[in-house]
Amino acid sequence: MVQELLTAAIAAAAGVAVYSGVAARVVRQYERGVVFRFGRLREGIRGPGFTMVLPFVDRLRKVNMQIVTMPVPAQEGITRDNVTVRVDAVVYFKVVDPANAIIEVEDYRFAVSQMAQTSLRSIIGKSDLDDLLSNREQLNQGLELMIDSPAVGWGVQIDRVEIKDVSLPETMKRSMARQAEADRERRARVINADAELQASKKLAEAAAVMSEQPAALQLRLLQTVVAVAAEKNSTLVLPFPVELLRFLERAAPTPGGAAPTPEQPNPVTRPDPGPALDGSPGPGPASPDGSPGPGPTVDGSPDPAADGPSRDSVQPGPAPDEPAAG
Repeated sequence: MVQELLTAAIAAAAGVAVYSGVAARVVRQYERGVVFRFGRLREGIRGPGFTMVLPFVDRLRKVNMQIVTMPVPAQEGITRDNVTVRVDAVVYFKVVDPANAIIEVEDYRFAVSQMAQTSLRSIIGKSDLDDLLSNREQLNQGLELMIDSPAVGWGVQIDRVEIKDVSLPETMKRSMARQAEADRERRARVINADAELQASKKLAEAAAVMSEQPAALQLRLLQTVVAVAAEKNSTLVLPFPVELLRFLERAAPTPGGAAPTPEQPNPVTRPDPGPALDGSPGPGPASPDGSPGPGPTVDGSPDPAADGPSRDSVQPGPAPDEPAAG
């Protein structure tokens, strides 16, 4: 009798152990359990820890409550200003209602992924290229609202959406690079022009101050010489004012203490040509006015024209009633 009771107790304990092993379930801290009994959802969500279900009657499904990071495949589209771009993004979401995540949608992960792709293509078509490149915060908020609207009924909450990268064609990249380079060059020229204007104003003020004190210009020249000589240079270029040379030239004394007078042209004297080829003496030295001087005649007698015509040597002309000799 005792042996039969002991055997029955052992069998009951084994049955309870088997039943407990089959019915026992463990839900992790980041999970929630949804129980279906004969295909019908049981009220109440099983929390983390140890829980029991009826074997062969209940079915427990665990839902992960952690934030899921889902990359959105790159989507190619045309922006509102007719530029072809390729954009990819990432979606952060989590399940807030495990029952709806199991009942309302077959696979909430796949549903969120497809909704993110279609919403991303829609955002690309509604935005300009400049918005995709510089105004991403606003685009991220709009994309988050577009995905979150249908996901609320699925028991899923969209935590954050971020546009990762915007790929542009090579021709568009080169065009943007040229535009940016031209803009930088324009700003550099404006800055240089502004600097020249300010420098010219300061130089004008400095010139006005130096004009009041002539010695200031000489001191500035000496400072420049000191600055140039500070380097290890073998040649020193020293500017010398031309006005000083003119002043020294005017102030230079002349021989004899008299002021310089304008030069008079010297009379041109012709040298004595000497005797003629036939041995006769040539004409005399030239006169001051350049005409040949007096000299002997061919036969050696003195030239009567040298002393000029005399009163006794003047021959009277023919009488009026006498014909001239032929």
